[in-house]
Amino acid sequence: MSLRARLEARRMDRSRTTVPHPRCRQRQAAARGGLTRPCIDTGARMPRTTASIRLLASALCWLGVAAAPAVAATIFPAEPAATRHAAPTAASAATELVWSDEFDTTDLDNWTFETGGGGWGNNELQYYTNGQNAFIQYDATAGSNVLVIEARRGAPAGASCWYGACQYSSSRMITLGKHAFRYGRMEARIRLPQTPGIWPAFWMLGADIGQVGWPQSGEIDIMEHVGSEPTLTHGALHGPGYSGNTPFAGTHDLRQSVDAAYHVYAVEWDADGIRWFVDGQPFYSVTRAQVEARGPWVFDQPFFLLLNVAVGGNWPGSPNAGSVFPQRMYVDYVRVYQAPGPRRRSVGSQPLAPPRAAASPATAPARPALAPRVMERPAAGPERHERRAIP
Repeated sequence: MSLRARLEARRMDRSRTTVPHPRCRQRQAAARGGLTRPCIDTGARMPRTTASIRLLASALCWLGVAAAPAVAATIFPAEPAATRHAAPTAASAATELVWSDEFDTTDLDNWTFETGGGGWGNNELQYYTNGQNAFIQYDATAGSNVLVIEARRGAPAGASCWYGACQYSSSRMITLGKHAFRYGRMEARIRLPQTPGIWPAFWMLGADIGQVGWPQSGEIDIMEHVGSEPTLTHGALHGPGYSGNTPFAGTHDLRQSVDAAYHVYAVEWDADGIRWFVDGQPFYSVTRAQVEARGPWVFDQPFFLLLNVAVGGNWPGSPNAGSVFPQRMYVDYVRVYQAPGPRRRSVGSQPLAPPRAAASPATAPARPALAPRVMERPAAGPERHERRAIP
């Protein structure tokens, strides 16, 4: 049985719940230096085929309404508007699942843990541990095993942070040196933590960051959330001339607390631009031409994936008296789709074996003992809200 068929079978018995239509709005993010963060109202889906566009234009013409210029359909298919994301079907044949981590076993060998408490360029408060804050467990809401990244009060003995004794610990996981991808659809099904001072993210960095540094490497923030905004998630693009407090950025309003349910956060990325989605609904896009009007387009190279939960920092601010810990980010899966043809994974990236069936609560594995390669973070850098990887 193919990987596509196995994923579809694994998901068929899971319930689906509809997602309220997000009514996006224009807002000012004062914490990002007054940056306007546009949000697109997705009440009506953009027609996805030329025939649909022509039909809509004909109807508008019949009603005496001038039609807007047609927008080219995206290369990668949109997801169904549901919190449970199905495996690919015939309707999404334009792309192929080329890599995934379903977290159905205790094996986290696809990832490396970065460690340290140097502030990560943002005055963050947590110490990232060598796997002690990340584990696999069965989650009844997801109906499967999930990855859990847990932010806690306190840190391992001997851990040192830029401000003194570390007050918090968490995990930051990357695929650098193991899996990197050039173009495609990258998505993860996640239930986020929510409390003042928390900062979870699912994002990507250029695999050449060790050679060219940041922001020349580029950064694609697929999803970020800060605890002071209970219903909002963000997407952003950083590069030379559009980084730090001046990235390309958009915001999506879930219209419910981010920790209330799982949601699928995704980007579709090609040589002409990048588009952001939540539960299949597009909320922001950037074209290559828009980027090149401000600086170089640095997104024609392989990028690696990152998952982390930060505590505090310049953007979210510090936890307050009302903050609750521990806080957990639950990740059901991470998947990468690409158009048929020559694979665009970087050298060394191999597809996973077909995922195994999810464990039942009675047989769910205990927290694994992890011993991955680690990389130490240097002292804090300039103030900005992005998180850089270590060369």
